[in-house]
Amino acid sequence: MGAIPVQRECVARASVAPGPGDGALPYAPAHAQATLPGSPFAPASARALLRATIAEWAELALPGTEFLTDRQVDDAVVVVSELVTNAVVHAGTDVELDCRLEAHTGALVIEVLDHHPSRAPHDGDPEAWYGIPEYGRGLRLVAALAESWGVTYRTGAKTVWAQLPAGGKEALDGIQAYAGEAAQEREPEGVHEREPGGVHEGEPEGVHERGLRIAGKLAPEPPQGPVPPQTPASRGEQDRDWLNRGALSFLAEASDLLAGQLDENLVAALAGQLIVPRLADWCAVWLEDEVAGRWGSPRTGESESGNGAGWGEGGVPGPRLARVWHGTENRIEDLRRALEKVPPGPSGTHCPGPAPFPWPGEALGPHGTHGSALAYRLTAGGRPLGTLVIGRAGLLSFPDEITGLVEDLSRRVALAIGAARQYARQATISAVLQRGLLPGAVAEIPGVRSALVYEPCDKGGPSGDFYDLFPAGDGRWCFALGDVQGKGPEAAVVIGLARPWLRLLAREGYRVADVLDRLNQLLLDDATEVADAAARALAAAGGRPAGPADGPQTRFLSLLHGELVPFDGGVRCTLASAGHPLPLLLGADGKVRTVARPQTLIGVIEDETYTSETFELRPGDSLLCVTDGVTERRSGPRQFDDEDGLAQALAGCAGLGAELIAERIRRLVHEFGARPPEDDLALLVLQAE
Repeated sequence: MGAIPVQRECVARASVAPGPGDGALPYAPAHAQATLPGSPFAPASARALLRATIAEWAELALPGTEFLTDRQVDDAVVVVSELVTNAVVHAGTDVELDCRLEAHTGALVIEVLDHHPSRAPHDGDPEAWYGIPEYGRGLRLVAALAESWGVTYRTGAKTVWAQLPAGGKEALDGIQAYAGEAAQEREPEGVHEREPGGVHEGEPEGVHERGLRIAGKLAPEPPQGPVPPQTPASRGEQDRDWLNRGALSFLAEASDLLAGQLDENLVAALAGQLIVPRLADWCAVWLEDEVAGRWGSPRTGESESGNGAGWGEGGVPGPRLARVWHGTENRIEDLRRALEKVPPGPSGTHCPGPAPFPWPGEALGPHGTHGSALAYRLTAGGRPLGTLVIGRAGLLSFPDEITGLVEDLSRRVALAIGAARQYARQATISAVLQRGLLPGAVAEIPGVRSALVYEPCDKGGPSGDFYDLFPAGDGRWCFALGDVQGKGPEAAVVIGLARPWLRLLAREGYRVADVLDRLNQLLLDDATEVADAAARALAAAGGRPAGPADGPQTRFLSLLHGELVPFDGGVRCTLASAGHPLPLLLGADGKVRTVARPQTLIGVIEDETYTSETFELRPGDSLLCVTDGVTERRSGPRQFDDEDGLAQALAGCAGLGAELIAERIRRLVHEFGARPPEDDLALLVLQAE
């Protein structure tokens, strides 16, 4: 690739961006900027943003768009993916993306800025190692596609830029065919033949098949049948041919595939499918035990045999052998047993690149008695996550081209595993928090049948909707259905305060309207302060200073609160709605009417006075209470409750029991739009028996 061009600046210019060649280029009218978080999802976001931006420029017919071609756009997507991936992997800071189109030439300039300028990028050539390389062979792909590129240093920042000519530049064979086809491979189509080496039972086939199809576009298929021993020279020639067919561009799509997984075992599975048989004859992935600590005590119920884990000194568990692949499926179990005997040891001092690994010759048959195996440490954020091992028979050592490519891939695998573990931790915390915010059981009310539907939109985070149905004493039962502004930790804090307050006030004998009065004042006083503290803590945990958006804000909620008192012949119901969708009453005669009037949200106006309505539920009458996830469910420009849609849906439930009414409304809401609901959904049906 040659020396990396470097341009140094001491002071950033206000109206000029660093450009290739002679200094800097002025901003073109077609210009876009964005700041992306330093997370594994940034490369995919950058690719989507770039395509959307260029499409918008073309639609507006901005100067320079007349030169744009599909080839240039595809080149730009690959380049921005590589630059953002490298910045995320090694800088670990927010990434600033800058794109502009030169009006007179149609050249597309892409700049990626990070805030870790102390590490100079290099092209992976042998040199003394002083840390994890900032940039790997992805820069060779950038150099192949760009007419010029370089690095600009400023105080506290580093920018890597690339200029792509109109029409695109002749680059690696096959890369454009791949880029065009990969853009259409976003979803699996039908069922495809399974490769040897195997998807294990219980794994989603769509992810693996998609990865295999994309890898197949970039590399020749492995020979069928028994593979005779090959000389290092012949295998090296095949490796070079594979690389010449566009193997480097494989990294861009592999990043997207891996970053989209939220389970570490699926990440390991996909990594093996991408490697075998194209880069190696076999592959294995060990994962460190994050629950017990990398070399901590055994977890409850674990033994020293049969669990696929290695054991270190003193009988403590080592890494877990998560996945094993071989080009021949009937070799997998023998290989697994052999590898379990020699797990990778403690990390100790990390060294650059791969390390030799013992060859498990006895498990690979007559053609696999000799070969080369390498182990790559999987590390993200300074934390060891596991080890990736590859092996190829008949070689004394892997070619440098293959080791470098797998090293780049292993970094992406580590990033994806780290993101999956972080998601799993957050999902676990959120699930525990969610269970604590909702009642453990719904109370049974004499003479009343109840049915509840509760579906949070975000399965990995706390919902903004909540419900409750509880005895309040003196023959009274109370219910509540609420929706807090926003979602996540701040909403959870408000729910964690509002629901216990509501229970306490109701059990102290306060009337329905009085409960809302006092809850309104409490929310204005305490919940806002606590939620703001949570927002500031969340900002600090994300490594950023608290900004204006994290300052004091009103935390309000919509709430439907009611009281039920059974009597001979029915149930007396008193309720009040504060900014909440109004409840509907379905009579035994099939008629539907509202039974409350709209009032102000809780937590908005100080000293607000609320009122309540009282009515009777006669046998066969059904009361439907919902959150706005039902009424505001969208299908294009229409909402579910447009033209009294909810009332019409409820009228069609005449004669049904509470459970069937709840299920039918839920089904109608889901079927109303082609896409899944984008808001939390909760509904409560109370029916007098």
